[in-house]
Amino acid sequence: MDLYEYQARELLREHHINTPKAVFAQNSHEVAEAADAIGYPCVIKAQVKTGHRGQAGGVKLARDRDDAILTSEQILPMSIHGHKSSGVLVAEAKNVLHEYYVSISVDRTSRDFDVLATANGGTEVETIAREHPESVKRLHIDPLEDFDMAAAIDMAKSIGFYHADINQAARILLNMWTCFTANDATLVEINPLAKIGDPDDESSKTLCALDAKISLDDNAAFRHDGWKRFADPMQSDPFEAQARAHGLHYVHLQGEVGVIGNGAGLVMSSLDAVSGSGEDHGTGVKPANFLDIGGGASSQIMEQSLRIVLSDPQVESVFINVYGGITSCRQVAHGILDAMAALGGVKPIVVRFDGNEAREGLDLLDKAGGPGLHVCDTMEEAADLAAQLAAAAKEARR
Repeated sequence: MDLYEYQARELLREHHINTPKAVFAQNSHEVAEAADAIGYPCVIKAQVKTGHRGQAGGVKLARDRDDAILTSEQILPMSIHGHKSSGVLVAEAKNVLHEYYVSISVDRTSRDFDVLATANGGTEVETIAREHPESVKRLHIDPLEDFDMAAAIDMAKSIGFYHADINQAARILLNMWTCFTANDATLVEINPLAKIGDPDDESSKTLCALDAKISLDDNAAFRHDGWKRFADPMQSDPFEAQARAHGLHYVHLQGEVGVIGNGAGLVMSSLDAVSGSGEDHGTGVKPANFLDIGGGASSQIMEQSLRIVLSDPQVESVFINVYGGITSCRQVAHGILDAMAALGGVKPIVVRFDGNEAREGLDLLDKAGGPGLHVCDTMEEAADLAAQLAAAAKEARR
């Protein structure tokens, strides 16, 4: 779950990281009120879940009320790299003395956590790493270890927080770590973390997060009731919403074959097999979704999964690939038959079972029969048949 900037700032403030005053607004009237309350000049920032907003004209300075209204009316209808603006953030403008980049993320390659930082903030860190690799500092944190104040101070010193308070910088790094771990995040990024204040008044200088990007792990949502406030009506997919309501892991894709399996690896292999068949036969058929019913799936879960997949009008056939470990293939078969009975004339369903009670499940399906139900011995055969059935259904409608 990627957060908008205004939501990311909210989480940072909850973990004692200073951010400029800001108000989220969705129309020019709200913008005018927010700008008057914050004061001028202020910054009007498009709220989209993508980068390069500034280059696209989605971040502008407003010097008075009329300027704020006019600027917001230009930004509010914008789409940036295909992302429709959900509103704007009206933010207090700060006198920036220096900009830094800091982030904490999950590193799936090294299987640990990465603290990444540079004193050259304000631009894309990839550009910095390419042009000035010596300026980017990285610290790996083992999942069984912790990031404490001593490590944060060492990191702050290595980054080079020029003329900034090292202890304050370390405290921000430590608070970012707390935000990261407490919220089951996969990324907490501040760019820029700015030194702000009056250049002639040393006491006024402080560090402040001017922009932030935070991604949360959807799989941890059951631990965080507070995440409901981050629901995104701009990017709500009805099929994904249905699946979440039943505790299912579902991703909506743009193909014709619905794919249901148990275990992320098996489902991913099933997607590849369907795509490969579409390429081999030149039909262009692709998977319509990723749906993992998980371990120990009951007949009810299977029925709910089929209902969701078959409610998608782009689906022409369904490929069910289940390996019975904890999951009973017999129970899955009952769910398939229950869904078919309840839904009536469903689209072709291709089933491949292996493992726990696979024979019993296949026997149930064989006895039920029906022209729309097909059983295959291997994943490749089942994927190929599902793809060909989908291609034939598409062709028949032309």
